[in-house]
Amino acid sequence: MIWRKVCLVIATIGLSALGAFSQKFGYVDTEYILSRVPEYKVAQSEIEALSLKWQEEIQQKYKEIEAEYNTLQAEEVLLTKEMKDERLAAIRKMEEDVKEYHKKVFGFEGLFFLKKKELINPIQDKIFAAVEKVAKKNRLQIVFDKSGELVMIYTDPVHDYTDFVLEELGLGDENDTIK
Repeated sequence: MIWRKVCLVIATIGLSALGAFSQKFGYVDTEYILSRVPEYKVAQSEIEALSLKWQEEIQQKYKEIEAEYNTLQAEEVLLTKEMKDERLAAIRKMEEDVKEYHKKVFGFEGLFFLKKKELINPIQDKIFAAVEKVAKKNRLQIVFDKSGELVMIYTDPVHDYTDFVLEELGLGDENDTIK
């Protein structure tokens, strides 16, 4: 009777351990997938154009500030102390405004971040939905992202589900045959 219980406990532990080791996993390369999504390329171009525009605006404002300093320096001998202090205060205010604008655009949750989020999130959501479908279809418990922070020393291509996700997104290669 005791042996039966011991055998039952051992069998239960063995099956539990076997279940833990029998989890199916795979990985995808989201960088590669994103490179194949046309909407992502368009979004990236729009983000880069906006970034350049904002950087040019900020550089232009700094050039204006530099010109104001140069003008002040050239006219300094003609100005009273009060006039000089007044102009310096105005220039410093311009500098503060530019710094504030820079922070508003490129700072934490600034316009650049919000625009990027607005354009990229729908694409990422579409990819994650495709990954989820592929994972469920192939009964995967875990899907890693090869291009993320996770370092993979070795990957067996048999576990690579990137092509399946591309196929799910309708971006697969017609020459590839996924089985």
